Amino acid sequence: MKKFFALLAISTFLLTSEAQAEVPKSFTFVGAGYGHGVGLSQYGAKGQALEGKTATEIVNYYFPDAQVAPVVDTATVSVNVAHQVTSLKIELPVPDFATITNEVLVSTPLAAGTPLNFAIVDKLITGPSGSAKVLVIKWSDPNSVLTLTSGTQSIKLNHGYIQLRAVKATGIGYRIEATNLLRLHDEYLYGIAEVPSSWPSAALESQVIASRTYAMMRMNSLKKACDCHVYNSKYDQAFVGYLKEGQVKYGQFWKAAVDATAVDSEHGLAVTIDGAPISVFFSSSTGGMTQRAIDVWGTDIPHLVNVPDPWSIDPTINKNYASWTKKVSQKVMAKAFGLSDVARYEIASRSATNSVLTITGFSTAGQTKTIPVGIFKTAVKLPSSWFDLLN
Repeated sequence: MKKFFALLAISTFLLTSEAQAEVPKSFTFVGAGYGHGVGLSQYGAKGQALEGKTATEIVNYYFPDAQVAPVVDTATVSVNVAHQVTSLKIELPVPDFATITNEVLVSTPLAAGTPLNFAIVDKLITGPSGSAKVLVIKWSDPNSVLTLTSGTQSIKLNHGYIQLRAVKATGIGYRIEATNLLRLHDEYLYGIAEVPSSWPSAALESQVIASRTYAMMRMNSLKKACDCHVYNSKYDQAFVGYLKEGQVKYGQFWKAAVDATAVDSEHGLAVTIDGAPISVFFSSSTGGMTQRAIDVWGTDIPHLVNVPDPWSIDPTINKNYASWTKKVSQKVMAKAFGLSDVARYEIASRSATNSVLTITGFSTAGQTKTIPVGIFKTAVKLPSSWFDLLN
């Protein structure tokens, strides 16, 4: 009997060792493109601009069922520049001054060069002029550049005005939502940092047209969570305020691109169908063809269709993401699938563009788990859904 148990123990050890040996320490993926790939391809726009295409031609290519046309764009857009913070500081340059107005319209002028400190106390925002649920900060010199700092994050602003509102955040209580209110026509667009300002002018102008249209569709409602129409981050569009137009050497080119898409003081070019702006999207690059919205988000938007995008996979145009390689550890893979380990994986389904739609992981214990590619690529930090396994 002792001999039997000894043999059983050796057998179990060998089987366990064999199973452990079958578990890869890491997985290597190869792919192309960066982002979701729906709508305007930014590197595709760059490639077409280098070939001599105009901004209108570029936009029409990626949105073939739409038209580039003038729209009224004088409305004010609310851009969140500090989200769910407990305190923040606004610094004004000398010799400017600021006026803080609370919700009962009591204005307090402040000395030049004095930092303005604000904090949430209970349900109100406290500052140099007292406490209120809503505070508005305006400055006198339109050429002044303010710096708003919250924690380790800061942003420089030089247009519009700033509003601070105490907003109740689920699970954490009241926080400050700071927004920069700007004229969409030009002030907001001057701060958009979606593409390098050194790119060809037609590529910059196509981005401006897409960005103006994106913002217009988001201005149909105010998001209560951020007291804003749009965030200043990847959740909407990258907005960096003065740093974009004030960039040494290249900032002037971006500002010129914004101005070039203005038809007059009250109208700017947008992507439209039957004269009305439409939902548009854009991303850095694709795996050679743009995506349909239904394949990425499960929602069908008829005017977002597949079009060839060879510029994205041209390494002379898209140096970093025409192709890429990414190594993912066993620990990260197992966590992504929610399995004890991952012995191997398979692509369960692909779209018409050959991007991955769903992916299945297999554990050494015989368990399997199939998940959407959006969840998977976010968990393992893959640049896009166009990929294959290298090993």
